[in-house]
Amino acid sequence: MQLKSKDLLGLEYMSREEIELILETAKLFEEVSGRDIKKVPTLRGKTIINLFYEASTRTRTSFELAGKRLSGDMINIQVSSSSVTKGETLLDTGKTLEAMNADIVIIRHSSSGAPSLLSKHSGFSVINAGDGMHEHPTQALLDMFTISKKKKRIEGLKVVIVGDIFHSRVARSNIWGMKKLGAEITIVAPPTFLPREVEKMGVQVSYNLDESLKKADVIYLLRIQQERQKGGFLPSIREYSRLFGLNQERLSLAKKDVLVMHPGPINRGVEISPEVADGPLSLINEQVSSGVSVRMAVLYLLGTRK
Repeated sequence: MQLKSKDLLGLEYMSREEIELILETAKLFEEVSGRDIKKVPTLRGKTIINLFYEASTRTRTSFELAGKRLSGDMINIQVSSSSVTKGETLLDTGKTLEAMNADIVIIRHSSSGAPSLLSKHSGFSVINAGDGMHEHPTQALLDMFTISKKKKRIEGLKVVIVGDIFHSRVARSNIWGMKKLGAEITIVAPPTFLPREVEKMGVQVSYNLDESLKKADVIYLLRIQQERQKGGFLPSIREYSRLFGLNQERLSLAKKDVLVMHPGPINRGVEISPEVADGPLSLINEQVSSGVSVRMAVLYLLGTRK
């Protein structure tokens, strides 16, 4: 089996079988990262480009590590020092990269739909590393990979996603992906942080975090994305933390084997307290480790696709 598309733009229209293929392939590459020599020749001769229009630590670095461990030729384009600052359009940048025979371009962009636009006008494979408030598919894939390693399944798990759902591309990808694998999703947020008609995504909505925690198998916390907010969504950060922040006292309401997750970067003392972020139930660092294996799997499946 192989992926149907030459691109990975989102999970909304990806099949369950394709998602499972990526997760199964990631298991094979996880072993590579534990070796003394963390490299296989799978993508030797392939040119992979990181094209990030927004800041990133985890996603950009893990894609770079993934490409290098597959022996691909990795190139990082710093948009702040590229021709973009001179007014070059995304499509013209794409034409330039295509003329250089790029095989895979990984793009992060502030505009929803930018990866899709690039894909339609390019012959190389495009991987969406986060576009506006649309999707961040590889983050959701690594989250599902991390959960499945701990719980041995996604089917039937109760996942509670807490925080700024409205601005979160991570939340959208996780909802689409986890639902396809059979999870039950509850989102918890102030009304101002909920997208319109969010119930149409097939999730339950709650405004009471304490009640939602009691049945949760996974608690997934989101950062308040102040860089995407132009209006007053909250009375104050302190008020948000009091009602929706996860601290040790609130965590005691949940199951003893609940998993605590966060895509990072975390705002300590806002959506999560330091003792919970660094506690035994936290998988935040494991998510980062999973990211390399999952992104190796995605690069491999696209880079060897016929």
